[in-house]
Amino acid sequence: MSCAMVLKHHHILALGTMIVAPQVQAEITVFAAASLKTALDDVIETYEAETGEEVLASYAGSSALTRHIQYGAPADLVILANVAWMDVLEQEGELNPDTRVDLLGNQLALIGHGDVAPFGLSELPKHLGDARLAMALVNAVPAGIYGKAALTSLGLWDELAPQVAQTDNVRAALSLVALGEAPFGITYVTDAAADPRVSIAALFPETSHPPIRYPAALTRGADQAAAGFLAYLQSETARLTFTSHGFIPLLP
Repeated sequence: MSCAMVLKHHHILALGTMIVAPQVQAEITVFAAASLKTALDDVIETYEAETGEEVLASYAGSSALTRHIQYGAPADLVILANVAWMDVLEQEGELNPDTRVDLLGNQLALIGHGDVAPFGLSELPKHLGDARLAMALVNAVPAGIYGKAALTSLGLWDELAPQVAQTDNVRAALSLVALGEAPFGITYVTDAAADPRVSIAALFPETSHPPIRYPAALTRGADQAAAGFLAYLQSETARLTFTSHGFIPLLP
């Protein structure tokens, strides 16, 4: 066989290898508020089993997720626990605005370590004593923002502020209470349901803080696979899963 024919033969083999090489399935990358972790993990597991798609979820406080996206982190879909942070991303052109929906609602709770008997919120200073109150960052993370607003509305913030132990996200505040490092904390109802080591001491009135909303949207340039997952999050199957974890679906 001539040199030219050998080269031609190898070229055909190379092309053949390229043609039959298996396609690498792209991941759908979701940035989601930390409070969604338990429920969204269940939704993702079902979605992957039904579709064969792969979803990678990254959880953190909504303020941190917003910064990551602003700095160019490769997310396809974002779900935050605060409308204002999603407004920032939309105003900066980081989202496909036509895809934005208010997906879920939640309730704010005072949680305690172990099996705590319920009591009135006005009694919190007495029950807390000199101990620490675990909260997410009160000026950045939604659960902390809602918690500070609620304590302020109830006339308790000025008294309790020096005792607040602030954490990077609401699940970190939950962990402090679950481990007994803080006797009480402020989280969402859904966080309390996610850890058997805590119980709900009281619910904050909805009128004491801004409405708790979880907006979701595709980022700019997200592909059709991500759009499919966003649609699934609004399906009856996903709604039932979120409801079972204590979330309040907002879409009909």
